[in-house]
Amino acid sequence: WTEPATKAFDALTPLAYFEAQRPGSQTFAAVKAPLMLDLIAGFSLADHLNKPLYMLSAGTRRKVWLSAAFASGAPLTLIDEPFAALDLPAIDFLTDLLHEASEHPTRAFVVAHFEPLGDVSVAQVIELGD
Repeated sequence: WTEPATKAFDALTPLAYFEAQRPGSQTFAAVKAPLMLDLIAGFSLADHLNKPLYMLSAGTRRKVWLSAAFASGAPLTLIDEPFAALDLPAIDFLTDLLHEASEHPTRAFVVAHFEPLGDVSVAQVIELGD
């Protein structure tokens, strides 16, 4: 669990944050694993990997949290407002990730969002109203 507005990890770099997530999960992708490398490239994180998180924008921090969520291998992943604070290339990349995730045979993603997810395939939509 990572609260997007948390300051708890501010002193860590994204690389250190990713490594800190691995001990609790046998399925968390290593930093140099193909999946993590794809996430780093797709979210344009390469230039930020060695900067403390407190130096990063809200959008870049969210990209770190999202990368960790997708790299976790968790059977259930909850994502609240996934597109908040993201730039357009990151939104496009995340849309592709969510589309791929919708076809994953052993993982489920629950996404809370206030607008339709566009081209993302979903198994079920639950509308909660206003």
